[in-house]
Amino acid sequence: MNIETTPLAGLLILTPRRFSDERGYFSESWNRRTLASHGIETEFVQDNHSMSEAVGTIRGLHAQTPPHVQTKLVRCGRGCVFDVAVDARTGSPTRGQWFGVELSAENGRQLLIPGGFLHGFVTRAPHSELIYKCSDFYAPDCEASVRFDDPDLAIDWGLGDTSPVLSAKDEKAGRFAAFDSGVPWVGDVS
Repeated sequence: MNIETTPLAGLLILTPRRFSDERGYFSESWNRRTLASHGIETEFVQDNHSMSEAVGTIRGLHAQTPPHVQTKLVRCGRGCVFDVAVDARTGSPTRGQWFGVELSAENGRQLLIPGGFLHGFVTRAPHSELIYKCSDFYAPDCEASVRFDDPDLAIDWGLGDTSPVLSAKDEKAGRFAAFDSGVPWVGDVS
């Protein structure tokens, strides 16, 4: 497993090793023992799978607040997405900063997103599928959303001339300035 740090402490890119032959490849996307040897000891309790039909579909920015904060391990099982995480931890020196990385079925990259971050993605290919592990169960009463196009965040989604496809919930999302993740910054966790 190749583990890369990002400019946002705790946010990591994990790229599993692939074993290829004439049939295709095999990859171990998560191994508790291997990751624990790198200081990553998240226990996951739920797996989610989403499929987005159209290029330019944006899902996010989403988070869960206490007491059901989620750490997520996100990967693309089909197609291609630009995946974005925004540091929303209270007191973090990088609060309000974002990081994005292309995840595709081809590159096999995964993004490990700590609790206290907002998460979203935009599809770069039709019928793109995102598969992600969560460290806590979905809790509708703890669900939070922030506008994908919040000018305070200035995320470059790479849409060009493509109009975003949004859910009604994401169209009504609030501003980052009013969002409190409920998760305090505890120092460098990377």
